[in-house]
Amino acid sequence: MSIWLVMALCGAVTFLIRLSFIAAEGRIAFPSGFRRVLPFVPVAALTALVIPELLMPQGTLWLAWDNARLIAGLAAIVIAATTRSVLWTLVGGFVVLGVWLS
Repeated sequence: MSIWLVMALCGAVTFLIRLSFIAAEGRIAFPSGFRRVLPFVPVAALTALVIPELLMPQGTLWLAWDNARLIAGLAAIVIAATTRSVLWTLVGGFVVLGVWLS
């Protein structure tokens, strides 16, 4: 199977899953528990993508000061908590990563 076909199919499936929630809004009454946890889904998904890259960049747990990704991630967390700005969080994280790698 071609990689392009796989990518197109994955994109279509993702689109249809997201569209189903948009199309169902107003027609289906979601349970209150579902609505209460729904705002946490993006944070949980992003955390699931980022944390393994910070803690296991080479496939094994790497908790050391020479792990530049971990240090940049920690700096980004501090910047995000302090400034509440996505722009400054990205800029600060990339600057720390660049400095730590050089």
